[in-house]
Amino acid sequence: MTRTPRSRALRRGATVGTATLGAIVLSSGLAVAEPTQEEAQERYEELQQELSELNEAYNQAQEDHAAAETEVEEVEAQLETAEEELDAVSGQAATIAQSAYVGASYSTFGVLFGVSPDDALQNIADLDFLSVGQEVVLEDYVGAVERFEGLKEQAEEAEAAAAEALETAESAQEEGETALEEQEELVAELAPEPAASTGGAGETAEAAAASGDVQTVLDFARAQIGKPYVWGGTGPDSYDCSGLVQAAWAQAGVSLPRTTYDQVNAGTPVSRDDLQPGDLLFFYSESAPSHVGIYSGNGMMIHGSNPAKPLEEVDLASYWDSVFTGAVRVG
Repeated sequence: MTRTPRSRALRRGATVGTATLGAIVLSSGLAVAEPTQEEAQERYEELQQELSELNEAYNQAQEDHAAAETEVEEVEAQLETAEEELDAVSGQAATIAQSAYVGASYSTFGVLFGVSPDDALQNIADLDFLSVGQEVVLEDYVGAVERFEGLKEQAEEAEAAAAEALETAESAQEEGETALEEQEELVAELAPEPAASTGGAGETAEAAAASGDVQTVLDFARAQIGKPYVWGGTGPDSYDCSGLVQAAWAQAGVSLPRTTYDQVNAGTPVSRDDLQPGDLLFFYSESAPSHVGIYSGNGMMIHGSNPAKPLEEVDLASYWDSVFTGAVRVG
């Protein structure tokens, strides 16, 4: 049985996405003096946060563009229907006029329906053989067509703006990935012996017990560990952070929104001290978090952090507790 989160998702794409893209400056430039390993790691974490924000802005831009395209299609369908109905009524009126003007020396409906909607309305008023009721019917249909033509123009403008925002997000994505990769190389040079990865089969075996839907979610999430992190990824071969969360909870029949902006409102808030396996963990911002992971118990989290790393299970104490901003319980 599919369950939908109790609260409506907040549409933050237009404001959060635009502000994010405009405010974030991704720069891989280094100071003249070689940074310490600690400084390089700090800059790497800053870039990771910036890239996380860009990723969710990109996801929102995709959602907005898809919605705008759908709106255009719906308005076009309504306009086509209105035009067909107007043609049908016009044809009926033409039959009436032709019957009334048998033997006339000119084509009455050539001046009524071979012209613009405005001219047609004026000509309708001049045809005394049409009843007031018939005039009103035609005016209504012409008005409907004109309304839908206006809505179509507005929808097409919105779609063009959404497409431009998506293109901007894609460009920022490329710049962000490049900056992060360069910084990762620097961190590796300064710390050639990386610390052993947290998480893994030995540690996950000690994770807090879970049952039912939550265990289904955790089993699915763990099965994705090692797969690549990809912008906008929703599986099955790759994921981004919110894509993994959405896909994992879908295994338990829970339909979550696509972006972290909305997922943070898709459950009941819980404190850091009251976390249970399966809870969604959010980072960097309380109102518009740009990163999410799944709590797996014993201070651990399953997530995807950035394109430089595969999906993994990590210890929150290693870094993520310092940027933790909230959690929600779904299901």
